[in-house]
Amino acid sequence: MSVQPITFFGDPVLRTRAREVVDFDKALRALVQDLWDTMEQQGGAGIAAPQIGVGRRVFAYHCAGHAGHLVNPTVRLLGHDLDEEPEGCLSIPGMSRPCRRANRVLATGWNVHGEAVQVQGEGLLARCLQHEIDHLDGVLYIDRLSPDTAARVMRDIRQTAWFDGDDVSTEELSPALARRY
Repeated sequence: MSVQPITFFGDPVLRTRAREVVDFDKALRALVQDLWDTMEQQGGAGIAAPQIGVGRRVFAYHCAGHAGHLVNPTVRLLGHDLDEEPEGCLSIPGMSRPCRRANRVLATGWNVHGEAVQVQGEGLLARCLQHEIDHLDGVLYIDRLSPDTAARVMRDIRQTAWFDGDDVSTEELSPALARRY
């Protein structure tokens, strides 16, 4: 159990739907511990397994006074209220942009022992839960931005020291984002 390197934008694992967890075993517990250690070391509000290069449907979170993890999660929006607040991502370091998200959600899934878990989130916690579940579906927060803002973010990403994919093809972008380039 240790801090793992963060997977950055451009790596295909971030654009691939993560696989369901079927074994609630020692390996899963180690993965959740790695997620927790990495999230805490990086100062993130949450982290999903693809962000450390693991294509499994697991994430950990520690935000708005709440902490935990979810395995094979789903999310349901509660109400119609939307907020547009700045959002960032450990896999797109140094950038944040206002992103529209539901203000209240109910996330359901399991813990490492296979026990059912429900987390009702509002505000920042709701944003965090939606962001991490998006990661498990191969969606990044930049996919939820306006076309003009997403184009500016892509220009900024291409100029960063960490980005090594100047030749990222549209196939590596989400379908919605690919249409914008």
